[in-house]
Amino acid sequence: MSKLVRGYEVVIGFETHTQLSTQSKIFSRAATAFGAEPNTQACALDLALPGTLPVMNQGAVQRAIEFGLAVGATIAELSVFARKNYFYPDLPKGYQISQYEIPVVQGGTVEFLLGDEKKTVRLVRAHLEEDAGKSLHEEFAGQTGIDLNRAGTPLLEIVTEPDMRSSDEAVAYAKELHKLVTWMGICDGNMQEGSFRCDANVSVRKPGAPLGTRREIKNLNSFKFMQQAIDYEVRWQIEQIEDGRTIEQATVLFDPDSGETRAMRTKEDAADYRYFPDPDLPPLVIDRIWVERVRAEMTELPRVMAQRFVSVYGLPEYDAATLTHNKETAAYFEQAAKLCGQPKLASNWVMGELSRRLNAGELGIAQAPVSAEQLAQLLSRIADGSISNSAGRQVFETLWTGQATDPDAIIEAQGLRQMNDGAELEKLVVQALAANPKSVQEFLAGKEKALNALVGQVMKTSKGTANPDQVQLLLKAKLQKF
Repeated sequence: MSKLVRGYEVVIGFETHTQLSTQSKIFSRAATAFGAEPNTQACALDLALPGTLPVMNQGAVQRAIEFGLAVGATIAELSVFARKNYFYPDLPKGYQISQYEIPVVQGGTVEFLLGDEKKTVRLVRAHLEEDAGKSLHEEFAGQTGIDLNRAGTPLLEIVTEPDMRSSDEAVAYAKELHKLVTWMGICDGNMQEGSFRCDANVSVRKPGAPLGTRREIKNLNSFKFMQQAIDYEVRWQIEQIEDGRTIEQATVLFDPDSGETRAMRTKEDAADYRYFPDPDLPPLVIDRIWVERVRAEMTELPRVMAQRFVSVYGLPEYDAATLTHNKETAAYFEQAAKLCGQPKLASNWVMGELSRRLNAGELGIAQAPVSAEQLAQLLSRIADGSISNSAGRQVFETLWTGQATDPDAIIEAQGLRQMNDGAELEKLVVQALAANPKSVQEFLAGKEKALNALVGQVMKTSKGTANPDQVQLLLKAKLQKF
């Protein structure tokens, strides 16, 4: 059931420009590295000099095939490149080479969790195209500079059906897509550098009514801004409709400073671009042998790994989805789980204490001072009763700060080994019962919390080394005899 906003249903579709991780451009051998001096990575073909001819980059096609297989799409055996005609200063040819009628990737789905709810967004297509250059407005007082380094960089434009019904769902989809393309290594996913650029098509309608007129929010380069932009646009469209105004199809930009969208230009339709087949490029033919070879060489996908974590390690779906947020975290967890033989305990610590520390230090898991092997050794001591969870956190703190590197040595040096000797524990329990007659009477009167007070007394006497589970069992056994 769609969540309504002031009685309106929100309808969102996405177009995502994913910069492919090739070393050279889609139709030339010029480099694609980010950050070079302006116009130092634009060759004669990128500049559209007369007599130049495009040559297809095989690596770009292979990455498109990988993506298509990952989302369960159809890989077209024959696809066609077209010229998309428009005039802008950073487009030196006066047209963009793209795919229109027959894209290389057709259909497919992206699945993800929104809270505990499974969501599926259908894909219309994913097509190959070249990027345009970049206009630089801020670096030139009163003027605009043109940097053509980016011109010709290979893009895979991923287009969805209008299946999303809230900004939360849209952001969850974008994060899942981002995770997928970075996991596979077909895109570095750097949103600040423009490697992963999202355009959101947003409209509103009364439930059951035809689709409303959409406005396209261009170049959303952070998930935070994405949510803010969509939420503002939804409110703005509803206000316009309720004031009796008509929504006009347009391309808009989001201003993070004001938190508002503003119209950039009237939205064009396909006819405005005057698509026609590019005469310099033959049809792209992909045989089944190539597709199957790519399939065989593909890395295990995050959703497949998550399913394996559920079936093999018995993890809840939420844990599995969280641990497969990126490949490095998944590998860290799996190594720790295998070494300690306690997958759920490993999951709890990776998602809990480890993640908390990484977030606080703004670190990636590759920078974690505690290795998977060290964590596994620590968890093994918790699992076999050598130390408590509380003592485990003290050991983790020592490992994290680099004061020592061996969990067992830390346990001995800090006197954290848990007391499991039955005779010793029984003495402490007898002492606690004798010293706390009021708690004993309260427990016998039916106050369960009094048991916790007695456990606390034993833990205090033992300086935290007594095994709390054994202490509780011994206390209950003794209290039943009163």
